[in-house]
Amino acid sequence: MDIASLIIGLAILLFSVVFHEVAHGLVAEKLGDPTARFAGRLTLNPIPHIDLYGSILLPAFLLIITQGQFVLGSAKPVPVNFYNLRNYRRDTALVSLAGPATNLVLALVAGLVVLFLPGTSGTAESLLLKTVWLNLILMMFNLIPIPPLDGSKILGSILGYINIEWMHRFIALERYGLMFILLFLLVFAATPLFGIFFLPALLLFRLFTGTDLPPSIF
Repeated sequence: MDIASLIIGLAILLFSVVFHEVAHGLVAEKLGDPTARFAGRLTLNPIPHIDLYGSILLPAFLLIITQGQFVLGSAKPVPVNFYNLRNYRRDTALVSLAGPATNLVLALVAGLVVLFLPGTSGTAESLLLKTVWLNLILMMFNLIPIPPLDGSKILGSILGYINIEWMHRFIALERYGLMFILLFLLVFAATPLFGIFFLPALLLFRLFTGTDLPPSIF
């Protein structure tokens, strides 16, 4: 893992998570909650989005325990007051889906460039393939239904249609979010079960790029 690959990989990660968070804020605003705009978070400037734990400590931790083979990170969550949304249960799910959907779109666009611009090769192609793969990993990871990941809010919204109190109790588990994520990574990251979560990402990577093996991020 050379320093240039490390910088490029982290830049793609930062770029991807910033778009992810801004998407949450933009969709929330469209659905009735302007909190993110008032907080100055609807910007692609990465500085307001950097989070000590998600943007620095978590990627460093994963780089160390996987010896540079795997990394994930997050930006500071965009503030959303879900009670301002016009339809609390439905719109909570839509706001939560916005981030993973944005990662999917970024992966698709980068993949289309690889497929349909034959002049793309060498360094540019490597950068695009890394963009596809990392965004697909971010999408799948965020859809895992453990707090505070987006998948937990989507599951909470579904529970809300059964019993609204279940939704509130499940989403309230977010206060223990960092502990849940670290526990999940420690328990599953070193087992074959971890790969199951990313099998859809691998299939989408092949579909988007026509390439069988995803690149090393670093």
